[in-house]
Amino acid sequence: MNEFVRWDPTQCGSDKISLPRKNIWVPDIVINEFMDENTAPFVPYVYLHSDGRVHDASPIRVVSSCNLDIYTFPFDIQNCTMTFNSYIHLAKDIMIVLDRDAENITKLSKSWMTTMGEWELLDITSHHSEGDIGGNYIDELVFHVRVRRRATLYVVNLLIPSCFLITVDLFSFLLPPQTVDRSSFKMTLILGYTVFLLIMNDLLPITGNTIPLINVFFSLCLALMVTSLLETVLITNLLCGSADFSPVPRWVRVFVLEILGRLVCLPQKTKEKSTFCMKPYAEATQQKADGPPEEKGPALEDKALQELRSLGRDLQAIRLQVQQQEGSQSSQEWIQRCPLKVKPSKVLFIFISVLMHVAPCSSIMQNCSRPDTPSLLEALQPVFKLNAIRPTMNMSTPTNVSIGFVLFG
Repeated sequence: MNEFVRWDPTQCGSDKISLPRKNIWVPDIVINEFMDENTAPFVPYVYLHSDGRVHDASPIRVVSSCNLDIYTFPFDIQNCTMTFNSYIHLAKDIMIVLDRDAENITKLSKSWMTTMGEWELLDITSHHSEGDIGGNYIDELVFHVRVRRRATLYVVNLLIPSCFLITVDLFSFLLPPQTVDRSSFKMTLILGYTVFLLIMNDLLPITGNTIPLINVFFSLCLALMVTSLLETVLITNLLCGSADFSPVPRWVRVFVLEILGRLVCLPQKTKEKSTFCMKPYAEATQQKADGPPEEKGPALEDKALQELRSLGRDLQAIRLQVQQQEGSQSSQEWIQRCPLKVKPSKVLFIFISVLMHVAPCSSIMQNCSRPDTPSLLEALQPVFKLNAIRPTMNMSTPTNVSIGFVLFG
């Protein structure tokens, strides 16, 4: 609101006019997370309304920094913050308020957004805060933009091929070792998997606070392939060297398969036993938590009765006092003097203070000679000379700035 400007739309022929940005005072609202130059087209005009309201709208291409949580990549949800505040003015000079609620901002952004790209907009929330700079407070309006990554590309190009390769390596044990060299086959799979990871390295995130879980999955797949190769080497060595040794004695097989097997594989408990053991404990715990049922009801009733009796005694005392004072001269004098406890001078002082608080100063009314735009522009010339100062009659009155935006992409 520009308190230096006000005109009659009927006299001047228009209720608003577009003016160059340099001719009118506009607040220095910035985005704290802004890191790059704005490449959006520059808008050199602002709208000035007849009641003094200034409407400034401009497109911004924001390149900002976000703390990414990429642990669940590519199924991650990110929360990017945009903080709007004044760069120079303090909270006592500029108060930032929300133009429209965050739910409408989210709805408009989803309806106006043409292409989602890699990210999908979930919602936009906002809250009001104050930034402390050396004991001085700056009014801030913070927006949180929650976006979800589209995981289809990464699932098709990363996860599915990796699962295929590890499955082929697993079924390679079905090949007979006498006819096919399984060691060479597994080594080829490991080399192919390594080349696959090098090619797809650009799709993986390289910055973040934590290590992505998908990188652990790839490392585990590579470790399983190497373990499979070592196991194949061991099995091949045992098969090739078994002709030089005598067969294993029968007592060793019986000892390992029968005795040790039964010791390791313990019998499992039945459901009836576990139910029988848990039911009394559950009932005892429930009774202990609830307590005897007859102890709760009387205690609550006694407490309520005591409060009602106390309230009844107070009401009886008040009634007796009123009956005693009824019809007496002192009570009549007391009733007549009660409204005069506040003196008329104090009432007048309070009334004037309220008027000064509601309307500290009146704005300047511009008069137009003709109902056309050139006449209105000529009447606004004195206002253009005041574009260097904040447009308020009393400098202790803060200027309210309403902020709203639509996210296009």
